Amino acid sequence: MLTRSRTLPSRIYNGVVEERQDIRHYLQVEVQPKPQQEAEAINLQANYSKCFDDDGRLKRTGTLWTATSHIITAVIGSGVLSLAWAIGQLGWVAGPTVMLLFAFVILYTSNLLSQCYRSGNPVTGPRNYTYMDAVKATLGGRKVKICGLIQYINLFGVAIGYTIAASVSMMAIKRSNCFHESNGKDPCHMTSNGYMITFGIIEIIFSQIPDFDQVWWLSIVAAVMSFTYSTVGLSLGIAKVAENKSFRGSLTGISIGTITHAGTVTATQKLWRSLQALGAIAFAYSYSIILIEIQDTIKAPPAEYKTMKKATLISIATTTVFYLLCGCMGYAAFGDDAPGNLLTGFGFYNPYWLLDIANVAIVIHLVGAYQVYCQPFFAFVEKWSAQRWSNSDFVTAEYDIPIPFYGVYQLNFFRLSWRTAFVIVTSIIAMLMPFFNDVVGILGALGFWPLTVYFPIEIYVAQKKIGRWTTQWIGLQILSAACLLVSLSAAIGSVAGVVLELKTYKPFKTSY
Repeated sequence: MLTRSRTLPSRIYNGVVEERQDIRHYLQVEVQPKPQQEAEAINLQANYSKCFDDDGRLKRTGTLWTATSHIITAVIGSGVLSLAWAIGQLGWVAGPTVMLLFAFVILYTSNLLSQCYRSGNPVTGPRNYTYMDAVKATLGGRKVKICGLIQYINLFGVAIGYTIAASVSMMAIKRSNCFHESNGKDPCHMTSNGYMITFGIIEIIFSQIPDFDQVWWLSIVAAVMSFTYSTVGLSLGIAKVAENKSFRGSLTGISIGTITHAGTVTATQKLWRSLQALGAIAFAYSYSIILIEIQDTIKAPPAEYKTMKKATLISIATTTVFYLLCGCMGYAAFGDDAPGNLLTGFGFYNPYWLLDIANVAIVIHLVGAYQVYCQPFFAFVEKWSAQRWSNSDFVTAEYDIPIPFYGVYQLNFFRLSWRTAFVIVTSIIAMLMPFFNDVVGILGALGFWPLTVYFPIEIYVAQKKIGRWTTQWIGLQILSAACLLVSLSAAIGSVAGVVLELKTYKPFKTSY
């Protein structure tokens, strides 16, 4: 039997238990029997505390390692594949430096945000179940709506970006075999539409997992896959450098006059591409929008923020090492010709079977990462709908469906309908705008400053009551302002990239 979703509304609805033989409502409660004796009351209370946390919700079971796997799944995503290209735009000096700076900023602001999971006291204060809950409890007002709008637009965009990345990897598997069979004579051009539809169907199935804490196993599988394809990319980069017997690239990045598929790189395009690279690196690191949701799966004691701080440190340190190795070795292997997607840009052709393994790992990882990012969005819509239409069986009723070798699945028709519609819409938009690097850059620019820097700092300042014009307050505001400039610059560069791509773009007819 699946556990009740923690993202759904209060367990008590007007003090009434709505119970039928075939229907279980979201707003149902488990009422403890009225004790007849004092001893029975004590036993009931003890049993209740073993099953439920201090907020009356089902006991959380997450650990340091499940939280770490969630973060790694969210962070090491399709963004790692564009890092060789990003370093190629910035060069050997600025590229790794910018990557390290992003890592420190993400680590610092994530730790600030993790301390705000509970309002007031970080150990015993009331919990915030989502990122928006933390903003609402501390900042309130218009900022809650602004935060929610940015967060859910970003999550929606990530779903589109992952659909594009997964389809490109699916195509790469077929293209690598095509290249191998034709000995490189056939260009093996093909469209990505069918692969996006296939990925969409897979996500429709996995999207029916009711709650975020029930995808922990998918996160672990996805984390393993992310290490697999990152290691393959790193190994192929090292092999390519050994074959070339030298490191390619320059201190300042791609040279003006270099011929690319979009034309010759001019001085203006060099600037746009450098700014777009900032967005690509920001996207590769961003996960703060689901940090609170991940932290809400962690059991206590110890205090949730302590476990989350360790998980964040392990995850960011691990991913930064991988990012530096993959990005730098990819740039060293290809120099100015570094592809936008390291494993699908066909800088590598052999061994084709190893490329196939890497791209299969990418697809499996993106299936899991899609769910890690979208489950909070699903939960928000379903919670709001259950409160808005609390008397509607279509929205709130759950039907027990026995599944062989699995158990009982709790079917909700609203969840089935709306999540399916969400995946279909993101797949259609992905087919309309299949520009991997440009989409990655825009998403990174959109989410980096407001969600990763501004709101965590503002929540922390308000909760800790840090006075204006104190040394700490000034330092935090300087950090926020600097990151705002980075986000604006990355957005400008990414939009310029989209405009350039649109000059040769035909809807639903893009081929690779």
